[in-house]
Amino acid sequence: MLEQYFSTPQTIDNIRACWLSQPIELYVNTLVQQRYSASSIISRVPVLMRFADFSWTNGVREFTNLPTLVEPYVTHCVEKHKLERKSTRERDYRNEVRGPVEQMLSLVLPDFVARGRPASIVIEPFSTQAPGFFPYLENERGLSVSTMRQYRHWLRRFQEYLCKLNLQRLCDLSPAVISALITSTTPGLSKSSISGFCSTMCVFLRYLHREGIISRDLSSTIDAPQKRRLSSIPRSITWDEVRLMLESVDRRTIVGIRDYAILLLLVTYGLRAREVASLSLEHIDWERERLLIPERKAGHCTAYPLSSVVGEAIVEYLEKGRPKLEERSVFFRTIAPYKPLTHISVGTRTSFYLKKAGIKVYRPGSHTLRHTCVQRLIDAEFPLATIGQFVGHRSPQSTEVYSKVDIETLRKVALGDGEALL
Repeated sequence: MLEQYFSTPQTIDNIRACWLSQPIELYVNTLVQQRYSASSIISRVPVLMRFADFSWTNGVREFTNLPTLVEPYVTHCVEKHKLERKSTRERDYRNEVRGPVEQMLSLVLPDFVARGRPASIVIEPFSTQAPGFFPYLENERGLSVSTMRQYRHWLRRFQEYLCKLNLQRLCDLSPAVISALITSTTPGLSKSSISGFCSTMCVFLRYLHREGIISRDLSSTIDAPQKRRLSSIPRSITWDEVRLMLESVDRRTIVGIRDYAILLLLVTYGLRAREVASLSLEHIDWERERLLIPERKAGHCTAYPLSSVVGEAIVEYLEKGRPKLEERSVFFRTIAPYKPLTHISVGTRTSFYLKKAGIKVYRPGSHTLRHTCVQRLIDAEFPLATIGQFVGHRSPQSTEVYSKVDIETLRKVALGDGEALL
């Protein structure tokens, strides 16, 4: 494999003569499998060669002792780099040196944990005093992974608050402590966040009382804010703004080709970011011109007619932008290591183009285009039940909020005196 990247026989001989030759070749093979560019591979091997010389000079002869020399080696390289040139930022150069070394060590040492990586074992909040709470959420309540992530977030904040009060035992909780917690935590949060926090605390406190950890059910002391139906306005944009957003995509690049197809899927079918990220090649039926969205949030699947515009955008991406991989996901990262896009990346890319086009909207993201799709169907006077089925709403009530206002009329009233509309 080294012969593909280093043409000089002496260079290859030097690599294979060093005492870390096997880990280096394993690392190169791994980068090739992950579709790293040739220039990236060629630039990383010299860093590892110098690390091999540095470790040997410092008396290391076993792979297991290499992690202790990572930081000394990085510092040594930085000091030498300062003497030779000053154009590169020190932090960037440290990452350039540390990255290849830690990646190689993670291949040869299974227990190696690179600097800054999160621990493999997640410590649940209150795992000592209430160890059964998260199994209770998963097994008895059947909560999803994303919902349990929200529980962890709020309970960690609760745990941090108790640490500040130096209150070590949950059995010492009182209504005054709970009230002070709500007062100190909720400022600056949206109404939905406050509602989620209060809901989490109520479930946790009821569980503590059920298990006998606290003598009194303190959940009754929490008064969550009322969240009235149809109290908010969907954050949709106009169809002219959709065109501006699509025109801001540079389709001369691989990133632009991919993102253009993603944006069309979001705004045409009102898909969620998770649904776009989970698309696989099997979900596109080219012969019948259908697009299948399985396992939606409401627990069903939907088959759409494949729009010619969307189909052409996907074909262009498959031909020009998608990495040639055996994995069946549709959308991938554009740089190595090539991994399927996550729903977070879909939302981030959507937000990027909305801002690039100068479109001002509250909380820009993939759901902005979902709201826009629904609002366009409402304006076209489709029945609410039909619209709900189209976008995969679990309940008709989720669709009703779009019918309560005429967004375009409200915009005209805001821009003028509104008399012509009365």
